[in-house]
Amino acid sequence: MDADCSCCCSPPVRVTGASSTINGKEKLLALGVYPDVPLKLARERREEARRLVASGIDPSAKRQAEKSAKSDTFEAIAREWLALQEHQLSAATFSKARWTFETLIFPRLGKPIVTIKAPDLLATLRKIEERGTYETTHRAKQRCGQIFRYAIATGRAEHDVTADLRGALAPVVTKNRAALTDPSRVGELLRAINGYRGAPTTAYALKLASRTFDRPGELRYAEWSEIDLDKAEWRIPAARMKMAELHVVPLARQVVGWLRELHAITGRGTFLFPSLQTKQRPISENTVNVALRRLGYTRDEMTGHGFRAMASTLLNKKGWHPDVIELQLAHAERNKVRAAYNRAQRLVERRTMMQAWADYLDELTASGGAVASSSAQASRAGTVAAEIPADGDAHRIPRRKISGDSGRTPE
Repeated sequence: MDADCSCCCSPPVRVTGASSTINGKEKLLALGVYPDVPLKLARERREEARRLVASGIDPSAKRQAEKSAKSDTFEAIAREWLALQEHQLSAATFSKARWTFETLIFPRLGKPIVTIKAPDLLATLRKIEERGTYETTHRAKQRCGQIFRYAIATGRAEHDVTADLRGALAPVVTKNRAALTDPSRVGELLRAINGYRGAPTTAYALKLASRTFDRPGELRYAEWSEIDLDKAEWRIPAARMKMAELHVVPLARQVVGWLRELHAITGRGTFLFPSLQTKQRPISENTVNVALRRLGYTRDEMTGHGFRAMASTLLNKKGWHPDVIELQLAHAERNKVRAAYNRAQRLVERRTMMQAWADYLDELTASGGAVASSSAQASRAGTVAAEIPADGDAHRIPRRKISGDSGRTPE
């Protein structure tokens, strides 16, 4: 091949190239496809390859390394891992993981993963830590560790640098989520909920949160397709559960009644509790907490997650078997055989417990007299969050018949 016209003489379909000898072996380096690669550019690439050979560098190996580096960045590998996890994690967990990477990690850690050292990752995490979000910082570190371990397993990294950051971050101070557990205070809370004057859907969310005590994310993402009023069950699919297993919530008769009423408001859509801005997504994760602030409860008194602690504490005090309570809370069972047995054999006990719980809350509600007035709530609240606007058109949505529904408009 003529050294000066290696590409101009080639037919249009052929790959132009330059030969070189590396370690006694002749190799051909492709320089591009003619005429897409003009003669001048092909010559420049040839000269660059010759300079590399003169320095003892294999041009082909260098090109392959550069190509691998571009595809093996931390972000590329993290997105690959996310794609694998999308159907393994619950929707809320996957969304948080993706947000963590896209918002907090990728902008500062975009280079090839093999070049990332402990100080690089620490500098990225320090930026999160500076905001005072220590728990988020530690969770981000854990997520990064998953990516490094995945890269090691797929042959694109050799070391998990998160292991070198042990003790380098400010510790997380564990704080129990605020919850009311004194029966008299619980009764007061329930009466305040009955007098809630915000959006009707938010009022129903508060009522269901107290009677079903599911995780806030499970409640706000609840869909009408998961509700069976004939069986008085709410079947939450595994994809939305923290433990990635189907969870059955027996519904007390009070809850079934509220769901019939709620269906007249939101039953034409997907979600039980749609956002006031768009029916295509549920209420925000702050809606229930803001409503509690409106009712006068500070974040140190009661939270949306606190309904779970409230139920767990009072049900244990009333003598219900801990296993039944834990099953209804959907906490993890380390022994998978025992877990499967418990789920299958204790659903009847859970139904009984859930009805007894709803009846007990009715007793607490009635024990303190009339529903707290709005003025009393305001006096307790002091300065509270801005009011969530009520959905003024909600009550005009026509009622649609669903499973177990007689079609009668609720009174």
